[in-house]
Amino acid sequence: MVDNITVNTQNSIRIASRVGMIYVDPLGINDDVHDADYILITHDHYDHFSPEDIEKVAKSDSILIVPEKMQGKAQEVAGAVGRIETVKPGVYREMNGLELETVPAYNILKAFHPKSAGWVGYILRIDGQRIYIAGDTDATKEAKEVKCDIALVPIGGTYTMDAKKAAELVNTLRPNVAIPVHYGSIVGKPSDGDVFVEHVKDPIKVEFKISF
Repeated sequence: MVDNITVNTQNSIRIASRVGMIYVDPLGINDDVHDADYILITHDHYDHFSPEDIEKVAKSDSILIVPEKMQGKAQEVAGAVGRIETVKPGVYREMNGLELETVPAYNILKAFHPKSAGWVGYILRIDGQRIYIAGDTDATKEAKEVKCDIALVPIGGTYTMDAKKAAELVNTLRPNVAIPVHYGSIVGKPSDGDVFVEHVKDPIKVEFKISF
């Protein structure tokens, strides 16, 4: 499953699966691929909700999944997708064969991502694996309770956890594989990946998916 996961930049994640092609927070998409069966958005910041990039991956029957409080904003791309579904933090949903859970995504001591906004990370249940896409979050109480096989966590700091805090979270979760995201372009440095891998404990394997 790890081989089926690619990261373009930031939290722009693509997962090829038996239930379809899944995009999370598409950003920096170069070509009009129009192959998305599902498009999941974690929150409404410009580097996560990019109408231009959503339109490049969307097709006529794509399902766009957004946090409930983004329902109005999501109408900007309503014409590009088949339908829009909304989710709250802390729920389980099944949509056309895709099983997902949502996890609250927020900052603890910073104001960039308030808990009251209702923004989310996602746990995708695919091929017997639980894939946690944390979104823009700190190492919150809810994040530390996630059960997953693969964890994609932000490490760039400023708006999210930094590399050391992200490694601490991963060491708590103990997935088989950890994939660092949200660093090296808009926020954070490419070298944050080195700090992350240095602090992740065995036997957790770190896979780098962003190229610099």
